[in-house]
Amino acid sequence: MEDIRVERMAETIARYSSKVGRRELVCIRGGIAAAPLIRALYEECLKLGAFPYTQVSLPGIDEVFFRNANKEQLSYISPISKLEVSRVDVLISVLSETNTKRLSAVDPKKQTAASVARQPIMKTFMKRSAEYEKTRGKKGLRWTLTLFPTEAYAQDAEMSLHEYEDFVFAACFANKAGGVRHWKAIDKRQGEVIRYLKGRKVVEIGGRDTDLRIGIAGRPWINCSGSHNFPDGEIFTGPEETKIDGKIRYSFPACLSGREVEDVRLTFEKGRVVKASAEKNEKFLKTMIGMDRGASRVGEFAFGLNRGIQRFTKNTLFDEKIGGTLHLALGKGYPESGSKNNSALHWDMVCDLRRGGEIRVDGRLFSKNGKLKI
Repeated sequence: MEDIRVERMAETIARYSSKVGRRELVCIRGGIAAAPLIRALYEECLKLGAFPYTQVSLPGIDEVFFRNANKEQLSYISPISKLEVSRVDVLISVLSETNTKRLSAVDPKKQTAASVARQPIMKTFMKRSAEYEKTRGKKGLRWTLTLFPTEAYAQDAEMSLHEYEDFVFAACFANKAGGVRHWKAIDKRQGEVIRYLKGRKVVEIGGRDTDLRIGIAGRPWINCSGSHNFPDGEIFTGPEETKIDGKIRYSFPACLSGREVEDVRLTFEKGRVVKASAEKNEKFLKTMIGMDRGASRVGEFAFGLNRGIQRFTKNTLFDEKIGGTLHLALGKGYPESGSKNNSALHWDMVCDLRRGGEIRVDGRLFSKNGKLKI
């Protein structure tokens, strides 16, 4: 049976998130498990007069690659991939893993080599994305990242598939009609928070084993209300590269490439990580931070504001939006946020401030126990 929630989700993504237009080239990516949503997105794009095409991947294909690829193959980038990222108008990616731990045994150095090799593609992607923001949609690339519920994600979240489906569709406002209206309301509220932060200089964060100062002078804040990530519910900026000092302890495991790094603690001096530790997978943490010069600096600083997401699920797409949290991303920053940091890494780590956390902006109370005070 077709799920009306999938159709609502596709309609909101195509019409609101990606703003698909007539005669635009639209790439829809995802795994076989996401077939219902990919099919619905394809149909919706056709209704809008676009030229959609699909890229449907097989489960475990990346595991096969890392297990067998030699050094030359790890560093090779297909000219087709280069052409695609320079030509498509809209890119919609659907996460749909059937085994989120499939890469746990892969040598981190192989993953690092592949990430570094893809830098030119990421550079083009970021440039075209920033161009879209700068020209107010007249040029550049629009992209949306979303997720289709699978057994693997449900297991990570310690839910049944039925329960996880309800969680995902509710977070996307696809469980009822009028999804676009709800996202517009979120956009308005987050815009008010951004106006408050405009012109501010320093954010101070206090909490359990956390005492951090972050410079934000002159950096714009971006309103994330369902355009790029879906679901969404955050605002972010590119912090001053050399103005981060102090320590932070992350409440939740930092998840990347199928690995969970638990109890991450980082110490910053002049914007760079000078000390890093973890209770689990510490070696992986340090390998990623040492990937390149930009990997030990912060490219993104954000506040999670989605009060409809309150449960940690080991999936960054949802966890970084949890209302009452913040996250810092080590590595690559987004040019439109003022970030000048470049790296093959972009690793979001979420800190929960809902119990005992406090945030001050230019000395004034901004948030207490995860609740805004403005």
